[in-house]
Amino acid sequence: MPALLPSWAWVSGLTAAATAAVVVLAVQADHGPHPKAAAARPSASASKGAHSPSAASAKPSPAPALPAASGTGRRVVYALGQKRVWLVDASDKATRSFPVWPGTVSPDPGTYTISRTLASTTGSDGVPIEHILYFANKSGLSVAFSNAVDGSSPPPVAAGKRTSGIRMPKADGAALWTFGTEPNTRVTVVR
Repeated sequence: MPALLPSWAWVSGLTAAATAAVVVLAVQADHGPHPKAAAARPSASASKGAHSPSAASAKPSPAPALPAASGTGRRVVYALGQKRVWLVDASDKATRSFPVWPGTVSPDPGTYTISRTLASTTGSDGVPIEHILYFANKSGLSVAFSNAVDGSSPPPVAAGKRTSGIRMPKADGAALWTFGTEPNTRVTVVR
């Protein structure tokens, strides 16, 4: 008659076999291909709770080059097609660039001066906003840069309303505010 093994021996044996299998699978996985995270891009479908596009990637990609024919000297450059802003110093060097989320009405290409600043208010979409820098008018609406107070980054859209706000991530809004509140700051809008 065969001798029976105690239950602790079976449990120990199964545990050792399972551990060995996990180690083998981990070593195999380590030698396989590793997926790379893609940086999120702003879009019209960005959710209200979405935050900075660079938050999805540990190493943000370099900003696109400053658009040609965007003027000279200290200025804010806003590229409509790229949905991006550059802060440019007096030596024509872009010191910061970031994506933005425009509303439904965009300013015409041209050169403007920041005409009014407002620390905070509520946007036409009902979202509390801050760091508001007005620089143009289009179709009876004032066009301005701003960021949501809560840091959300959706485009400023209100059901059935035309909106002219240009939203950005909170840290970029603070940087633009510091840059743009200097007297006679120009904004160059390019296609």
